Amino acid sequence: MNNVIDDLPNISVITKIEVLGFDAQPKDSALLNDFVGDSYVIELTKSIVDKCIVLRKKNKTKLPDAIIAATALELGLTLITRNIGDFKNIPNLKSINPWDL
Repeated sequence: MNNVIDDLPNISVITKIEVLGFDAQPKDSALLNDFVGDSYVIELTKSIVDKCIVLRKKNKTKLPDAIIAATALELGLTLITRNIGDFKNIPNLKSINPWDL
């Protein structure tokens, strides 16, 4: 099963939870809902969970960050985040801060 859709933004299920769990103003909330609705949400798989466990043990990574990183690593995706510092110690994880572009 392919867990990536090339034509859409791919986001981890944890990213969906974090983005939609933010108590935003109505216009911002609509924008966030539209973004998630236009994205392919990658659910947790056994391989992502196993990678997450390894990351938590080796890097003491917070659970949400470990899920996001494990998802990117398992599927060969580049992580786009403003929180580069939270992911800097994770080997082989490609990341981009969109504010640096």
